[in-house]
Amino acid sequence: MKKIGIALILLMSVFAHAQVSINVNIGTPPNWGPQGNDDSRYYYLPDIDIYYDVAKSQYIYDNNGKWMRQNRLPERYRQYDLYGGYKVVLNDYKGDAPYTYHNKHRANYPKGYHGKPQKNRGNKPEKNNKSDNRQKPNKEYSKNDNKHSKGNSNKDQKHSRDDRH
Repeated sequence: MKKIGIALILLMSVFAHAQVSINVNIGTPPNWGPQGNDDSRYYYLPDIDIYYDVAKSQYIYDNNGKWMRQNRLPERYRQYDLYGGYKVVLNDYKGDAPYTYHNKHRANYPKGYHGKPQKNRGNKPEKNNKSDNRQKPNKEYSKNDNKHSKGNSNKDQKHSRDDRH
């Protein structure tokens, strides 16, 4: 019995170690990232000439000859549709400075470039509508309607249906 207990403990420790190894990831790709490229570290966005570092969740862009990293798109590109724009997945580079090959990337993937069709990992979030067209029920009307109700005649039921929109 003691041997079975030791064997179970050893077996569970092997599974626990394997799970830790499986769950280690370089970073979570964004929802706007292309599907099927979860192991890629960099995207190049040719429409705005910017890189995205998946592992660090940062945008990398040229600012007057100096490469900058930010967690948000630079202000001049904040209206850019990341879900609609094409993303070039850079699988051939493993370092920390994908812009080392910037001239090559710009030449191979000019603004407006579209390669193979892409699907995003997630859905584009809906914009918040400030003017909601749905009407809320009028609580006061409902209370008064119940006070004045005199039974369940067909006339009363038809009238209450006509007031709904």
